[in-house]
Amino acid sequence: MTPPVWRGVLLVLLASAAAGPLALLVVTSVAGRWLYPSLLPEHLTLESWALLLGRGRLASAAATSLAAAAGTSALAVMLGLPLGRALARLGGWRRWIGAAAAFLPVAAPPIALATGLQLSLLSLGLGGTVPGVILAHAVPALGYVTLFFLGVFHVLDPRIEDEARSLGASRIQTWVRVLGPLLRRPIAEALALGFLVSWAQVPLTLLVGGGIVRTLPVEVLGFVRAGQDRYAATGALLLVIPATLAIGLAGSARRAEAPPL
Repeated sequence: MTPPVWRGVLLVLLASAAAGPLALLVVTSVAGRWLYPSLLPEHLTLESWALLLGRGRLASAAATSLAAAAGTSALAVMLGLPLGRALARLGGWRRWIGAAAAFLPVAAPPIALATGLQLSLLSLGLGGTVPGVILAHAVPALGYVTLFFLGVFHVLDPRIEDEARSLGASRIQTWVRVLGPLLRRPIAEALALGFLVSWAQVPLTLLVGGGIVRTLPVEVLGFVRAGQDRYAATGALLLVIPATLAIGLAGSARRAEAPPL
């Protein structure tokens, strides 16, 4: 077993590896003139954050990303929940084929997936539009969410639903009064999962959006290429916030539901 002193060293190294890049982003986002070999910037400025809170490119891109991610997560859950339930009720090779089909857009290289979706959405007149980007993002998000609900319904006893129906509950009443309360937390987690899949998408947005739909990851990439480190760091920090909140909320929910010792 690793000695306690080495455990502490490893924990410090792990924390440094996780927090170090974030700390550098924070400093860069407020750095004014910062030239090599200076270890710290000569002065600080909140210009990039003011643009984020105002009406600049960052604010507009963040609003577009929020709209696209919210639409993607809602669409993925609406389709992924019944698909996952249907797959969980299948058996044998049919479930394996269905799970493999759901996993394909998750495992496929993003650029290959984006190329195929671009051709399809352009033919529908949705290229370069936010609805087109949402539909493109929903493809991998639907794969993740379907597999997620496959696992949820695999461990959920189907006899609960059958008993409710045998006691006279209609299909709608069964969903609202029985399955709804049981699935409240999985649905919230699936919404967060779909949101995060869309929030960080770059290849799909670039190809399907055609450079017209400017989401936050696309703007961050543009700032990096232009050498505008302060704005790139500000946008990158904003990209980290939803994932951090999702992890924190999930951990809080699990601790709240944990039985007392």
